[in-house]
Order: sequence, then structure tokens, then C-alpha cells
Amino acid sequence: MKKTIHSSYLSIVFFMAVLSLNAQNTLNQKGSEKAPPPGKHKIMLIPFEPRLYMSEVDYAINKETKLTGKQIKAIFRDGINEQLYKSLKLQHLVIDMMDDTVKTKKDLGEIYQHLVLEYMKVPDQKNYKPPVKEKQEQIIKNGQVVDETNTDARFMNAKIKNATLVPYLYAKYKCDIFVFINELDIKSSASSSNGDPLATTDGFRKLVVHYTVYTYDAKEINSGIAETQFPVAINDPKKIVNSYFSKLAQIITERINLALTPPKAR
Repeated sequence: MKKTIHSSYLSIVFFMAVLSLNAQNTLNQKGSEKAPPPGKHKIMLIPFEPRLYMSEVDYAINKETKLTGKQIKAIFRDGINEQLYKSLKLQHLVIDMMDDTVKTKKDLGEIYQHLVLEYMKVPDQKNYKPPVKEKQEQIIKNGQVVDETNTDARFMNAKIKNATLVPYLYAKYKCDIFVFINELDIKSSASSSNGDPLATTDGFRKLVVHYTVYTYDAKEINSGIAETQFPVAINDPKKIVNSYFSKLAQIITERINLALTPPKAR
């Protein structure tokens, strides 16, 4: 009888050990809260707010796939983070705030609440400097004071207005780099005169991602837009994500890696 009890006890101990190991492995998967090893970086991916999805092609996608606008937006919102995760994880630890939205919903709300989003001049990636808000120049035209029109390309940039936000995220998630996806644009290359949203002139559409990258001490180390084109005939959101969002992710990843490389090592 004692042997049977002892055997049962060992079985229970073994079972609990397996559960503990599985729990630890789960914690160390995508979305992990472990700290990066010395000399390495841990990157947090923050998705764009749903209201900052700007698409001119949802009608064409819906016509072919029957997906609703909400479903299309969800696939693309998750898709850009997924491709960035795949690209960045080759060199860094990465946590994707889209991976478990139930767990991260409160923190995402806090992040969005403490961001100031505004269009700014697209920075020169060959000589990167964080963009600054420009003064609106005024001129005299026909005897009236008017604002001067600036035709420089603009992107949606994220500025942190709460000094405690990044330290809070750093303490909770052990991340030292924060990638904010600020806006996603999907543009048809042109519109026909009759307003047909399916029509284009060159057979290609354009994908544009607006983003900002901060360090744990709230220093902006890169920002701007990443762009690529895809054929007008492709209306499968998953194919667009896998074949073309991956190109956007690679562009952003290369810029992040360059920004994290000490100047002497470049």
C-alpha cells in the first residue's frame, strides 16, 4: 500500500513539473515578458489604431473575396505586425501587442491615449534626423495674409506626450525598443473619371506604412514611411500580406538595425 502511495506521489510531482515546464515555454514564446540577454535588444510592436487604416481598394477586395471592411482591416492590421515580427526576430527578441489582444487591450488603450499623432515632413533616410514640427509660414497674396502651401511629402509621426509611458512599458515588458505603426495606406495608382474604384492606369497599387521607432528612454531613432507596389489583380488579403507586407517589414527592419548599429561599426 505504501509503495502504491509513493508511486502516485511521484507521478503527481512529475505531472506538476511538466506543467511548470510547459508554462515556462509558453511564457518564452511570442509575446514573452523575459528580458533580453546583455547586449541584445527586445522590441515591442505596437499596431496602428483602426481609425488610421486608409484604403482605396477595399471595394475590389470585397467584390472578389466577400470579406467585410472590418475583416479586411483586421487582416491587414494583424498582418503588418506579423511580418515585422518574422523579420525582426531573426536578430532580436520581439513582443507583438497584437499577439494577445485580450491581455494587451488595456495597455494598448493607454498607449493610444498618450500619443500625439501628426503629419510631418518625411525624413531623409540617408541622413536621418528626427523630424520636427515646422512653423507655418505666412505670405501676403493679393493683399491678404495666407498660409504658404508646403508640397513636401508628409507622414504620420507619433510623439509621446506622457513621460511615464515608455518607462512603464519598459518595466512591464522588458522591452528597450518600441516600434509604433502609425498608419497604413493602400492606394490605387489612379482613379478613373467615372469614379470606378476598381480602375487603375498602370496595373499596380501602392502600400504605405507610416511608423516611428523609440528607445526605452523615449529617443526617436527612426521614423518615416516604407512603400512598395503590388499588382491590381491581387485581391486576396493573405497573399498581399505574405508577399508584399513582408517587403515593407524588411525595409523597416533594415532601418531599425542600422539605427541600432554604433556609428563606428557602420
